[in-house]
Amino acid sequence: MSSEQVFSWTVVVLTCQHKDSVYAFQRELEVRQQRGGLLQGTLLLTVSDPQEPGLGSGGATLNALLVAAEHLSARAGYTVVTTDVLDDAHILILHTGRDFPWDSCGRAFCWLPVEKPAQTVQGPVCCLDMLLDCLSNQVCPGSPPGVWVCSTDMILTMPTTFEMSWEGFSGVRVLALPGDVSYAANHGVYFADEQGRVRDIIYKGSEERIRRAAQLDGMVPLVSGPVFFCRRVLERLLKAHVTPPLDGCTYMGMDSGAPPLQISLFLDLLMCLCSDLSESEFVNGERTGCSSPISQQGAVVRSARALLWRILRGITLHMVYVPGGCYDYLTLSGREHIDRLTKKGTERDTLSHIQNTQCVSDGGRVINSVLEGDVRVASGAVIQHCHLQGPVEVHSGCLLSGLEVTSSSHIQQLALTNDHIIQGHHIQLGEIKITVYTVLGAYDDLKVSCDDDGATFLNHRWSDLYSRTGIQPEDLWWSGRSQSLMEARLFPVFQPRGGAVGLEVGVCWLLGGPGALEQWRAVWRLSLREVLSLTDQEGELRWREALFFQVGRRRVMDNLKSQSDRGLLPSFRAAVLGGQHEELLCTLDSIAAGSRENLGVAARCLACIADVLACLAGEGRGGLRSGPAANPAWSHAFSILEKGHLLGGVQALATERAKWLSRPDLLVRAARHYEAAGQVLLRQAVMLSQRFISIGQGEVPPLGEWQDVECPARLDLSGGWSDTPPIAFEHGGAVVNVAVKVDGRRPIGARARRIKEPRLLLVSSSGVQDDAIAMETVCEKLEDLKDHCVPYAPAALLKAVCVCSGLVTYPSRQSLDEQLLQRWGGGVEIHTWSLLPHGSGLGTSSILAGAVLAAVYRCTGRTYDTDSLIHAVLHLEQMLTTGGGWQDQVGGLVGGVKVARSKACLPLRVEVERLPLSDDFLLSLQQHLLLVYTGKTRLARNLLQDTVRRWYSRVPSIVENAGQLVDNAEECARACTEGSLPRLGACLERYWGQKKVMAPGCEPAAVRTMMDALRPLALGQTLAGAGGGGFLYLLTRQPQQGEAVRQVLNNTQGLRDFSVHPVELDMDGISLLKSS
Repeated sequence: MSSEQVFSWTVVVLTCQHKDSVYAFQRELEVRQQRGGLLQGTLLLTVSDPQEPGLGSGGATLNALLVAAEHLSARAGYTVVTTDVLDDAHILILHTGRDFPWDSCGRAFCWLPVEKPAQTVQGPVCCLDMLLDCLSNQVCPGSPPGVWVCSTDMILTMPTTFEMSWEGFSGVRVLALPGDVSYAANHGVYFADEQGRVRDIIYKGSEERIRRAAQLDGMVPLVSGPVFFCRRVLERLLKAHVTPPLDGCTYMGMDSGAPPLQISLFLDLLMCLCSDLSESEFVNGERTGCSSPISQQGAVVRSARALLWRILRGITLHMVYVPGGCYDYLTLSGREHIDRLTKKGTERDTLSHIQNTQCVSDGGRVINSVLEGDVRVASGAVIQHCHLQGPVEVHSGCLLSGLEVTSSSHIQQLALTNDHIIQGHHIQLGEIKITVYTVLGAYDDLKVSCDDDGATFLNHRWSDLYSRTGIQPEDLWWSGRSQSLMEARLFPVFQPRGGAVGLEVGVCWLLGGPGALEQWRAVWRLSLREVLSLTDQEGELRWREALFFQVGRRRVMDNLKSQSDRGLLPSFRAAVLGGQHEELLCTLDSIAAGSRENLGVAARCLACIADVLACLAGEGRGGLRSGPAANPAWSHAFSILEKGHLLGGVQALATERAKWLSRPDLLVRAARHYEAAGQVLLRQAVMLSQRFISIGQGEVPPLGEWQDVECPARLDLSGGWSDTPPIAFEHGGAVVNVAVKVDGRRPIGARARRIKEPRLLLVSSSGVQDDAIAMETVCEKLEDLKDHCVPYAPAALLKAVCVCSGLVTYPSRQSLDEQLLQRWGGGVEIHTWSLLPHGSGLGTSSILAGAVLAAVYRCTGRTYDTDSLIHAVLHLEQMLTTGGGWQDQVGGLVGGVKVARSKACLPLRVEVERLPLSDDFLLSLQQHLLLVYTGKTRLARNLLQDTVRRWYSRVPSIVENAGQLVDNAEECARACTEGSLPRLGACLERYWGQKKVMAPGCEPAAVRTMMDALRPLALGQTLAGAGGGGFLYLLTRQPQQGEAVRQVLNNTQGLRDFSVHPVELDMDGISLLKSS
């Protein structure tokens, strides 16, 4: 099920055993809601049992239901609890259950070695998250109003095809997942009839009884967790809070003086619905796993059961068996937990920073940790929530958890072998918060008596510990108490005079390191049960969160410096939500300032800062990301960057940034300026390609002699966008395009001549001859060239050519006329023209820039080759600040069909390969190509800015698409070389899909209508260039289809202002006409 269909909960209630956990767990729920794991409208409640030890799962359910109904009643304006608020409510109650020895925050918040690549906000995947995902997306959708109840002590996996029918349902429904008989012997199973009605619940029954419950697949239906109570049943259950003795299960009853009562969800609440049980069997039956009716409190238990029978009996309990599902209960076995974390299909590195990744084997697992230096993690070993410095070796079967960096020196000295578990626990003793360290064996059974044959500590018999250390049983257990490992007071906490103890006093000595029995006996010690009961869960979660954000910053640094394609936006959003933006911004400043040797990295850092600022503003707040970025307050920082002083520029930007953090609109405007600053560095990075421009000096033509240049347009057949910086040098690009004449003419041209007057006369015209619009600009002072880098200034392209080509120097102390007379003996007159409409998508501006450069070089007697011209245009467009890639000038300056490539490195170099195509294929291609002017003007600037932003953010779809663009270009080149028009058409179709991924919104509705109408005639079609308007071109199924295309479009409603044009391949590219 897709995320759009996620189930909408009215209330989510998380129950917990200890009242000290409420604040910490409530915050965890709220963080998940902020990250999008729970919908914003959902009411989140965390409820502790009103007594310790616990109410049992049934009592906790009744108490949670009462609290949920009370909150909904208050929200609705009622002054008493009313069941009316449940009419349309979907409530989820999740029980966190008992303490879990392998995670101080319990099973619910046990981190798993899983990362979700689709997360919009980065965060851990805990058992709770897995369960929420499973319930909200697979199990619960479609269910009527009511309450779902589930424990968080297991991981549920449902088949992707799983669906439940809810038509006409009423009563209680349980989900059962398959298990084998031997596994079920320690768990519960449902015994149901053929219609799924539950007859009995067998808990820890005999093998014979369990086999009676077997399904057709030979497996038995485990009591697996999810239970649904329909709206009608809830009304009956809510009676409990005012009816003794069941009121003892709720906080209201406890506050009213009712004696506490423990009841089980499965063995009391659900058991009374089982059809095979009589009232006497239910009320008086002794059942393992719930309160005894013959105990000291037996009369109260029997009275409660009798009341449940009267309230609930007659309601149908129906089981849904899920073949192919998986139920993984988190047992007390350390070995099983380590196996769970290291199983195949999980991540080696989950939200961690590993300095030497080669030290971690493929079968090892590192979760939410920082590993510095040589920390070797063997296959089958796990490190979680640790900050360690090597050299450290973690052997197979070991689990290290919660260890701070100061522990590293002691870990280095430990005689660690396989299958050891060392944990640091944050505990609270009154007002004192300290860390206690425990060590256990993965194979130790925590509950068996030390006298049991299978009892071990550190995987060895207790007698080994006694003989090796001198410890005696009376050192470990109080008289009359259970002598299990869980109760053994093994772990030092305080020294009499020295305060809290570290890893070295207890763990090191117990593992055979330095220390003495007297020293161990002298310290105050705790058992594992006591440690778990004293856990400071808020402190534990804060420690994990601090590590998570520290790891996040280090991973940002690693990814940026290594130029990784990992998306960073989810990490940025997490840091902003967690209040860690200042530390993150400082990290990004540091990386940018230190990237002088790779301006591409520095540019991406500034773009990342813009993303962080936008995250701070909030989604959809503060205005659009694209907008002006020339506020005078930022000009000082920009000028420093423009001068090439990276460190000073980054510092100046940060100083100015601090003044813009107070409001969403200011944050968005600051983000725009950071993007513009990144563009400054991006231009400087691309300008390094200037080294590939080689200009010679030849004979200067006579004064007044015109040098005329004409160029074809270009059609991009595949790969466009991969040529766009920074994609072109961070990923590498490949483009196949073809030079074409439109309506039999080369549509782009320029001419230049030297003139006597020391000035620049710049004339540009566009449109066909009769309707041509000409604009004349005269530059007589150097100051007239100051806007040469402002794209929309009059004659900006021609002015940029004058500066870029070395015709004049700007800025300069020498006046314009002095420069022109000294260098060229007079001024220069330049004329340009284009017969193509503005925004055609045929590469006009870049090709025109190449034509003008060629004309200027020729009229001043300089020589060049096409390769130099391609890079000169790339350099010029950076100077002009229009950005853009290299494919346009390649397409118009080099004739025929060619593939051009750039490698993933700086400096950016374009290499062009003309494809060796047969004359027959070229003729066939020409006869099947048609141009259609859509009548829509293309607006490429915003498309370019948005695409570059998404690339810098490494949006996964963009990264994947960049690779597909290059692959498709190489396939297109092969299709052309092998003379296959159908394959070429398929490449065009793929290419159009890829363009739409790169630039959503590049397909106007009118264009979509046009392309749909033409699809029957076309092998493939796409809008030229970036899309959004301009020309569409298609490869027709039949040759010479101009009239057929025109007729189809004329007959299509809603289309106007279109025109159809024949295409002629141009094999020459840039053409130099005879001097005149």
